[in-house]
Amino acid sequence: MGGVDFESLSEATSGAIGSLLSTTILYPLDTCKTKYQAEARAHGQRRYRHLSDVLWEAMSNGQFLSLYQGLGTKNLQSFISQFVYFYGYSYFKRLYLEKSGSKKIGTKANLLLAAAAGACTAIATQPLDTAASRMQTSAFGKSKGLWDTLTEGDWSNAFDGLGISLLLTSNPAIQYTVFDQLKLKLLKGNEASLSAFTAFLLGALSKSIATCLTYPAIRCKVVIQAADTDENGNDDDDKNKKAKRKASKTLSGVVFAVWRKEGITGFFKGLQAQILKTVLSSALLLMIKEKIAATTWVVLLAIRRSLLAQNGRLKSA
Repeated sequence: MGGVDFESLSEATSGAIGSLLSTTILYPLDTCKTKYQAEARAHGQRRYRHLSDVLWEAMSNGQFLSLYQGLGTKNLQSFISQFVYFYGYSYFKRLYLEKSGSKKIGTKANLLLAAAAGACTAIATQPLDTAASRMQTSAFGKSKGLWDTLTEGDWSNAFDGLGISLLLTSNPAIQYTVFDQLKLKLLKGNEASLSAFTAFLLGALSKSIATCLTYPAIRCKVVIQAADTDENGNDDDDKNKKAKRKASKTLSGVVFAVWRKEGITGFFKGLQAQILKTVLSSALLLMIKEKIAATTWVVLLAIRRSLLAQNGRLKSA
């Protein structure tokens, strides 16, 4: 047990629990946002002109519960990704301080460390991320299970959008760097934690900045990962049509399609919805994390003492 980094483990656990709760609370909004972003058609042929149209479609068809399709996969992906991210981010920061001998981390170093943690997270959870997006963008009531979604193509399909995901490591890197720097300025070296309201505001501000800077890549990623649907929004099972759609689901293909059909503004379609969802989600995550971090630390220390005591009894027996 001596080799376990309990500080990083505490950060990872509290971050993952916060992510799980915030994802569940905001999931219907996330589904509406994702289906709205995934549509890349010429103006006039668009199925959803407003975010509310997605919600209205589900309500009018008696498919409100379908707004939760893929929730299990999303929660699994969210929990694992946040655990890996917070563990990696905390571990890399501690390692950097030990190796450099510095007492605090500068902005540039913080960005690099956060990006490294984000890259590890993206690679580890990309199949779950892709599956969740396909489930959310499937026709209401027709989403497949996790295994069927992952295996409907070859395994390389499960990593659709990995390149953009790696690029988007800059998003949480910017977010958590801004959050940490603002937190340090507010606390001014004191040990007291942020209040829930302050953590919420800082989380909202830091995520807004990160989202605006990286949104064109976010939109392209959603289009690449979206389920294949026909003109009526139903799942498309025709192999020839799927082959054509797959050929266009490269980064260059998506960029060209969005530019040709929607113009420069198309790269920012759904920005308001993205900010609303991600800001609320990230603010809730960080607020919950700040509030449960101390409790998580105490619980982990209690578990550690219990295991050490048990090992001591076994050795003396």
